[in-house]
Parts: sequence; C-alpha cells; structure tokens
Amino acid sequence: MTPLLTAALLGVGTALVILYLVRRDQMHGRYAFWWLSVATVALVFGLMPSLVDRLGHWFGVKYPPTLVVMLVLAALLVKLLVSDLDVTRRERRIRRLLQKTAILEAELRELRTEVDALRNAASHSGDESDVAAVVVEPPRKVVG
Repeated sequence: MTPLLTAALLGVGTALVILYLVRRDQMHGRYAFWWLSVATVALVFGLMPSLVDRLGHWFGVKYPPTLVVMLVLAALLVKLLVSDLDVTRRERRIRRLLQKTAILEAELRELRTEVDALRNAASHSGDESDVAAVVVEPPRKVVG
C-alpha cells in the first residue's frame, strides 16, 4: 500500500467515523465540521499527491512532505487554541450559573426562615390563617 493510498483511506475512514459519531449524537456539529475538514484535506492530499509538490514549490519548501507536517502542526495549534477558548467560555458560564444558584439558594433559605417564623408566630397565637394571608415578595432578579 502506498503512502498516498494510506492517506486517502485515512481521510475516508476519519470522515466515516465522524459522521457515525454525529449520527449517534456523540459529537456536536461544530466539532464534526473541523474533523470532516481534516478528513477532506487528507483525502485530497492522498488522491492528488502532485498538489503537495506544487504547494511545497509555491511556499519554497525543498522537501514538500515537510510542508504537510508543518500544516498539520499549525492546524493542531489552531485547534488547541479554539478548544482552550471554548473551555474558558464554558468555565466562565458555569461559574456564573453557580453564583446565580448560590444567590437563589440563599434567598430560598431566607424565605423559608421567614415562613417558618410566621408559622411559629401564628401557631403561638392560635390563628393559623395569618400564615396563609402573608404575601411573600417575589425573589429579586439576579443580574448576570
């Protein structure tokens, strides 16, 4: 098997695996697009080896296969950067949601304490209808 055929088969195999993962809802479309692009590039380089030579000549690289390695490394660095940005965004969102949840839990505890105090006061006075008549103000809006 030639390296070119291997590259083409890797491209097709990668595309099939990615499409399977998307279909099984195990990979989000945004990530699938990235991997399908990688598979397409591998397939194109496998089917058209002269393209690597032409690109190498155009970029002034003496040994064109090193251009492929450099492009792969550059693509991996871009992918890592995008992944780090995505993780940072998600962590920020999770932190904000945790803060909002903590605020809401504190307000809920406060409201329960007030209701319990009113129930105790009503049970000592003998008139529990006071508890039902109490209007509890709605929780304050959480800004976020």
